[in-house]
Amino acid sequence: VEVLLEFAETEETTLEEVEKELDDYQSIVEEVELKMILGKKEDTQNAIIAIHPGAGGTESQDWAQMLYRMYSRWAEKQDFKVDLIDMQPGDEAGIKDVTFEIQGDYAYGLAKAEVGVHRMVRISPFDANNRRHTSFASVFVYPSVNDEIEVEISPTDLRIDTYRASGAGGQHVNKTDSAVRITHIPTGIVVQCQNERSQHKNKNQAMKILKARLYQAELEKEKEKNKGLEEQKKDIGWGSQIRSYVFHPYNMVKDHRTKKESGNTQAVMDGNLNSFIRAFLLSNIVENSAETVKD
Repeated sequence: VEVLLEFAETEETTLEEVEKELDDYQSIVEEVELKMILGKKEDTQNAIIAIHPGAGGTESQDWAQMLYRMYSRWAEKQDFKVDLIDMQPGDEAGIKDVTFEIQGDYAYGLAKAEVGVHRMVRISPFDANNRRHTSFASVFVYPSVNDEIEVEISPTDLRIDTYRASGAGGQHVNKTDSAVRITHIPTGIVVQCQNERSQHKNKNQAMKILKARLYQAELEKEKEKNKGLEEQKKDIGWGSQIRSYVFHPYNMVKDHRTKKESGNTQAVMDGNLNSFIRAFLLSNIVENSAETVKD
């Protein structure tokens, strides 16, 4: 820092360049700090994210699509890769649900901060009377299971159904029973995939989601057993949201867990999420430390 300021004083560099260097340096420090926080084995894995709109039809389905775009932009900014696993388009606009994988170092460790209900307030473009609407969508994040992590699934525990895919995808997709739904009978977990053209590929993708969800279920069991923590399982609706995104009558994004706020709603929707993710992960450390002291 001192060297940069000396350069600025001798006019070998501009203050704007110094500020940029300092911003870059701060970003590197924060990234290293986050990775030090993420010490669990599953934190280094890729992340499988599922987004489901709440009640509200087209408006909430459009909100789900906006969130999908937000996370795709965020992934791009981290130099992560986004792989779409399954998407069901909405009847008029938006999506009925979407499942995708974000591939990159610590993708799950970072993305797990987004689990919960996200609330949006805006003047609806789908309302002819230009009224203000509140919409909800839930975000689920699971660690993608790689070869290092074993998840045993007995074939006898599975019920596999095939059906005709709906929505966009071309004539081939819509005319064959290429879509696959897998039910894990002991847990009741149901996964599906219809995005690929072949039934075999859809089955593989569905199994990938199932393994991730079963692994996450095991992690939650361990958490409850070891720490006695209650998992928050809430309806998609009033009072249950983790973050609000207000577009009208003012612009504000507020995380209700950490009180972190941003007045630049558009920047957040363009994928600038790291400040919210960092605040949540740091607050978790403080809470866990407090619980350890109590014990």
